[in-house]
Amino acid sequence: MFKWYEEAKSIAERDPAARGVWQVILQYPGYKALRMHRLAHWFHKRGLYFIARGISQYARHKTGIEIHPGAKIGKCLFIDHGMGVVIGETAEIGDYCTIYHGVTLGGTGKDKGKRHPTVGNNVLISAGAKILGPMKIGDNAKIGANAVVLREVEADTTVVGVPGRAVKRSGERIRQSFELDQIHIPDPVSQEFCKIRLEVEKLKSELARYDESFKAIENRLCSGSDSKDNKENTGETQSEE
Repeated sequence: MFKWYEEAKSIAERDPAARGVWQVILQYPGYKALRMHRLAHWFHKRGLYFIARGISQYARHKTGIEIHPGAKIGKCLFIDHGMGVVIGETAEIGDYCTIYHGVTLGGTGKDKGKRHPTVGNNVLISAGAKILGPMKIGDNAKIGANAVVLREVEADTTVVGVPGRAVKRSGERIRQSFELDQIHIPDPVSQEFCKIRLEVEKLKSELARYDESFKAIENRLCSGSDSKDNKENTGETQSEE
């Protein structure tokens, strides 16, 4: 089976609005942009940058999707709607990913060389999301609409918000630090008793330390008086002789 047909079939299976493979091939801007990118990337790898760039700019004009010829894209990428999608030069996208309109896989302007994200397999990037910098997005991750992702995302993780934060991993919700647990609330009375007990233990240890100091002083005083008595007794004995 031709690769171009396989990719069109994959899009038709994943888009409930598609009426067939040929509709995808003839009318879907995301599919057209992907096919033109394959050609532009072929020229780019062979050092024919001017031709590659010309093809990518033509695709941008026709579809509203801008993919740099240097970007590496796996098989069966589905760019749904597509308008406003920007994919940078050093971006890498795995297999069977889905990208909605307004998505940017860009750089921060601070990095050299590898400047754009690496997206794993089966990743969903919702409308308006911005993934900036040379970080990695793990397999099966989901990026929420209008999220701004500046850090790496683990596999099977859902990220939302600005800046992006993980809210679900492997199907389980991640509790945020600012959320209050309404069930397992600590008992304030027990906490106060614990504080009092700690204070009592601290006072006991201090009293024990003072007691040892007093005993040491008392022992020194007693030993000093004993030595004085011994000297006086010795002097009296010598005078009698």
